[in-house]
Amino acid sequence: MENFKTLLEGKSAIVTGGSLGIGTSVALKLAEYGANVAINYRKHKEEAEEVVRKIQETGRKGLVVQADISNFADAQKMVENVVSEFGGIDILVNNAGVNWDGVIWKMSEEQWDNVLNINLKGYFNYVRAVAPIFREQKSGKIVNVTSINGLRGKFGQANYSASKAGIIGLTKTVARELGKYGINVNAVAPGLIETDMMKNAEDSVRQAAMADIVLQRIGQPEEVAEVVAFMCSELSRHITGEVIKVDGGQYI
Repeated sequence: MENFKTLLEGKSAIVTGGSLGIGTSVALKLAEYGANVAINYRKHKEEAEEVVRKIQETGRKGLVVQADISNFADAQKMVENVVSEFGGIDILVNNAGVNWDGVIWKMSEEQWDNVLNINLKGYFNYVRAVAPIFREQKSGKIVNVTSINGLRGKFGQANYSASKAGIIGLTKTVARELGKYGINVNAVAPGLIETDMMKNAEDSVRQAAMADIVLQRIGQPEEVAEVVAFMCSELSRHITGEVIKVDGGQYI
């Protein structure tokens, strides 16, 4: 729809983990709909710079910041940088995440801490950084990318599923805390999506997941991005505290 091209006109957004996969699709979709977009990277500098180049090709401002999302100070500095460069911040999409699988009786403390620090603490760090700004301006959109495995659990993913379930609890709580200031806080829960992480998965994992998908196909990052963009817009102004599944019926 043509009017979607200005859906986010004049808005400024942060997308964590925007250099790869779903994050890249989200960053580009927000720019396509009119937002200036900042992304962070920890290791993938070249990929992040390429995403920003594509953002700028849409006529929007793009910004790339080296920031470890699990570092509280890095998150604060990135938000300050974005406000300085863009003149404000209106949208936060928490997307960056990792997995490091293993059954619980073999999982190391390092595996647990690494996944929780990035997937859950990282989200807290950025929500904490933007919340005072959104509260003062009495507006803002926060979208947290979680997973259907945070709703149902997944064999061999105690750390990942726990982190994604924690994101859902964080989303609902912050929605309650910030709602009276006109701030919407929601989560999007993808199922099996064709990302680099999924491309590297064993065939048995892909086949088992496919057997659960009602629509009988693997989702694409762009399909998640469309839903995130909707949740970042005023079209979703009366939705908060929700978890929207984008999974082709995999959770049914």
